[in-house]
Amino acid sequence: ASRGVRLRPPSSVAQRTARVPSSPPPPLPRAMSLRCAPRATIVVPSAMSQQRSSGKTTAQALLKRRDALFGAAIAPMVLSHVFAPRQAAAFDRPPQGFTRYFDAIDGYAFARPSDWIEVKGSGNDVFFRDPGEVETNAFVSVSSPSSSTYASVRDLGTPEAAAKRILSQYLEEYMSTRLGVRRESEILSATERVNESDGSIFYDIKLRISSYSAKNQYGLTEADRPQYLEWDRTLVSALGTENGKLYELRLQSPTSSFERHERDFGVMMDSFKQFEVDTPSVRSGFGL
Repeated sequence: ASRGVRLRPPSSVAQRTARVPSSPPPPLPRAMSLRCAPRATIVVPSAMSQQRSSGKTTAQALLKRRDALFGAAIAPMVLSHVFAPRQAAAFDRPPQGFTRYFDAIDGYAFARPSDWIEVKGSGNDVFFRDPGEVETNAFVSVSSPSSSTYASVRDLGTPEAAAKRILSQYLEEYMSTRLGVRRESEILSATERVNESDGSIFYDIKLRISSYSAKNQYGLTEADRPQYLEWDRTLVSALGTENGKLYELRLQSPTSSFERHERDFGVMMDSFKQFEVDTPSVRSGFGL
């Protein structure tokens, strides 16, 4: 009986075998393909790399800050060198035998003979005199911005007009209450000068004033009051403007010795410079 029996696989097994697909499985999606996922695309930063990146960012920020601070520090020096030639010119080396006088508050400078003596309490901004001749001296006067404001020395008018104004001022200063006093004066020259280094404009004025008086002031007739020469002076002034103010450097000596001092006076006038300052006396409008 067993010889005639033929064994067959169960039908369920045959069905499962028939369901197995004969075609290969579908390919993976492109997003899942190893070819489209380069090694550098997915980076997991480590703690060390984060520290390096943070340190690099901090260093870059410090460099930028340093550059900014350096630029802020160097900019005023560059601008002052380019746009403030007057102040730079005030520090020029004076000629041999001269000493630079520099006033940082009022904004002016000039060279004066090294052996001249500074006199305190003269009522001027600064006063120097020749130790060998009292009547030979120099001083600077600065106008008050509360009285008048000057944009240029040309605000005084022409050099001749400025000379007349200065002469009138000098005669008023020399006014005397004594009887029998007479003053003679003349304008010797009045010119405009342009400084070659910075283009600033100056008026150079040269005057002569003589004073006569009578020894007998109470004489009844003119013959009883003969006059004699008291003094004869030649004065030169350099006028310039800055900070809305008028600056005057006045030099004077006896006419008899003026020729001997004329060269030194020329050096002093040419060295007279003004520069911009920022002080309450200038900006607030109050006088000094």
